[in-house]
Amino acid sequence: MRTAEPAGAAQPSRSAAGLLQILWLASPALPVGGFSYSEGLEAAVDAGQVSDEASATRWLQDQLHLGLARADLAVVAQAIPAWRQGDLERIHALNAWVLQTRETAEFRLQTEQMGRSLLEWARNLGELGAGVFQRLQSAQLNPASYPVAMACAAASTDAAVRDSLIGFAFGWAENMVQAAIKSVPLGQSAGQRMLARLALEVPAAVDHAMTLTDDTRQAFTPLLAIHSARHETQYSRLFRS
Repeated sequence: MRTAEPAGAAQPSRSAAGLLQILWLASPALPVGGFSYSEGLEAAVDAGQVSDEASATRWLQDQLHLGLARADLAVVAQAIPAWRQGDLERIHALNAWVLQTRETAEFRLQTEQMGRSLLEWARNLGELGAGVFQRLQSAQLNPASYPVAMACAAASTDAAVRDSLIGFAFGWAENMVQAAIKSVPLGQSAGQRMLARLALEVPAAVDHAMTLTDDTRQAFTPLLAIHSARHETQYSRLFRS
């Protein structure tokens, strides 16, 4: 049972509430399964292209700017206002683009599985997640890609689009650093240094993503796609991609 608020107790501002919700969505504890994917990093380790803290940092910095910023972050930036405006035609177009530009079976599996898991997360929240669950259900994306599903969750908050993208990118960075720690392997201190370096890069990646249009958004990371395809038949692996 909730107790009455003390007289004069300060209430969270709209911006503070939105920020807290984005931190929640960006948390690795969100049960969408992001921790189970290395996005080709494990195959790069197996091929000897990533072998230590420095090479793992460079790999993830490149992936942030050449992959995430130009594709998924750009989609989230465009999908949040589409969800807020109820523009289902636009949402379907963005979702189709994500699914069609996944270059390997593993990448396609990842975005579909994480999208389904986000829908299930919203359903399990009951009335707290009812708005997100109902929006995703009524959109009938079949399946919902993760960037578009996450944009739906972010659109239900008071957070600004840029703050939502920063949260999305930092959540990705945390998962990928953990993948590097396990697959290289690296120690926790190395992981913290990597995360700090990636955090410095996130604002520029987000700002770039927000300038992209349908004509300039792209998904073209050939080496990453090759490693992802090789990972599908890699003999020994810890991750699903």
